[in-house]
Amino acid sequence: MSLSILGAGAFGTSLAIAIARSGTPVTLWARDAGDMATTRENSRRLPGYSFPDALAVTEDLDAAMADVVLLAVPMQQLAGFLTEHCETLGGRTLVATCKGIDLTTHQGPAEIIAARCPTATPALLSGPSFAVDVAAGLPTALTVAAADPEPLQKLLTGGNLRLYRSTDLIGVETGGAMKNVIAIACGLAIGAGLGESARAALLTRGFAEMNRFAVWRGAEPDTLHGLSGFGDLALTATSEKSRNYAFGLALGRGEPMPEGVTVEGRATAKAVSNAARSAGIEMPITDMVVAVMDGKLSITEASDLLLARPLKEE
Repeated sequence: MSLSILGAGAFGTSLAIAIARSGTPVTLWARDAGDMATTRENSRRLPGYSFPDALAVTEDLDAAMADVVLLAVPMQQLAGFLTEHCETLGGRTLVATCKGIDLTTHQGPAEIIAARCPTATPALLSGPSFAVDVAAGLPTALTVAAADPEPLQKLLTGGNLRLYRSTDLIGVETGGAMKNVIAIACGLAIGAGLGESARAALLTRGFAEMNRFAVWRGAEPDTLHGLSGFGDLALTATSEKSRNYAFGLALGRGEPMPEGVTVEGRATAKAVSNAARSAGIEMPITDMVVAVMDGKLSITEASDLLLARPLKEE
């Protein structure tokens, strides 16, 4: 099977490097591929990591078409991208690498692929991974989800990448989305000086929220205990390399985030809060994150509200 990656941000580029390094030919599509094709490096998004010989770069979308296409575009841009390019992408296996819930439709990436490009086969690649680790060749384990994930598992596994397979698309996409929201909450706690014990409590109770929301969406509960759920949460909610955690830290400290940094959890928190409220599902940590981001609550007020919730069994 031929393979291409659409989107040359840090993560898309790192995947292209890692897969090509294992010997699998990969075509990386970028709107501004000229410099990368010349320098054999993405100096803007992922400097310092040379492209292997098996990695080709192009600005021509038609030239980047393959049997399997990894969509490394931001979550909130995925629906528009698929609508614009569905005719070209139709009939292929489309593997979304973004993580989140669409703010308008409340759909995850697999649902959006199915809705916007119905002749394509939807799939997901998710799990605990930082672009710099993947590009550096450090060991990374991910989950690939599809109706028939085994061919994708064999295609994408190699070198430092080890893939586990799942058929639970809803569970994998929900875990990947929700962990960003809880990572913001954990960053808020540390940034505001509430302490590591508070972060541990938010991580644990946030994981319960993730499971509650995932089951409501139709996920298998066990999926959230794997790499795309707990594994990704453990990484994202504890490391400053995580953009969502770093955003929470900055917000908790009253500092601005750097311009141009994509924080998928911001829109996802609002989408999840709205969807859960309509369904009557309690999501107190998610609601707290939204209220703090919107300036409706201070972090102290949000903490007090969480602590004052009725006592219950774990």
